[in-house]
Amino acid sequence: MTRVTAPSRLHFGLFHVPGGEGDPAARSFGGVGLMIDRPGVVVSARPAGSWQFEGQLASRAQVFAHRLMAGADHPPRPLSVLVERCPEEHTGLGVGTQLGLAVGKAVAVETGGPDPTAAEIAGRVGRGERSAVGVHGFDRGGLVVEPGKLPGEAVSPLVMRVGLPDEWRVAVLVPTGAERWHGSREQRAFAAAERLPRPDGLTDALCRIALLGMLPAAVAGDLAAFGEAVHEFNRRAGEPFAAEQGGAYAGPEVAGLVEAVRVLGVKGVGQSSWGPAVFAVVGSADEAAWLVGKLRPLARGWVARPSDGHRVERD
Repeated sequence: MTRVTAPSRLHFGLFHVPGGEGDPAARSFGGVGLMIDRPGVVVSARPAGSWQFEGQLASRAQVFAHRLMAGADHPPRPLSVLVERCPEEHTGLGVGTQLGLAVGKAVAVETGGPDPTAAEIAGRVGRGERSAVGVHGFDRGGLVVEPGKLPGEAVSPLVMRVGLPDEWRVAVLVPTGAERWHGSREQRAFAAAERLPRPDGLTDALCRIALLGMLPAAVAGDLAAFGEAVHEFNRRAGEPFAAEQGGAYAGPEVAGLVEAVRVLGVKGVGQSSWGPAVFAVVGSADEAAWLVGKLRPLARGWVARPSDGHRVERD
């Protein structure tokens, strides 16, 4: 039996949303994000008489497995695939990518074939269409920077991976009553952003914040500088979608929660992907637990730590 434990992904924002009269040869999307250990995804696979898929999001796991097997030279022996743990979809935690990669890794290892990289699995199961933060984060964990895709590239390459200090923690907060952005609503938001000219200098500004602010602060363990860079990056990355969202964040509940965290003195706060999950990077587990408790009337939450990537166990 093979068990794969995958992290969850926080996405701080995209570098470059294509639009207007942009260079068609330029890289698209890209971005920065952080892998965390909770809630995570756990998938196991074991030999069986016929293919079986059980657990939360079993139908999605089946689709991913069939896509992976479609590219195999020889049909693998049947497996029973169980999704043991999987967070709720459409909360900004990268569930689809982590589930697809975990299923692909479990099936590949249990069937005894070549051990593929996350980028190879992503290309076969159809993940990484825009962002590759979760793809590279599955393998490497940590703070991930990727530049975006050139035309014809299946998955954006990895630029840099940085580990955060061991004592840092992340409070993850999901505001009560917030709307979910996914499917056709997400597609409309991208379509609207792509029809408009990009804000002047936005991509350059985001690159500067990430490469000259966020990354050096992470390496130095400077929580205050890291937090300010993360917050500024996240807020500005929402500008292309402001017309659809009504601002930098995906609705008033998210915006209100971000402001509430900032009022409490936490600098590194923002919306993960389309939300509604809000992240707050703090210096210790005690501070993260205090923050979750303090904001309980506004959001449900939990404490997570930065992850080093997926784990594979064999029984």
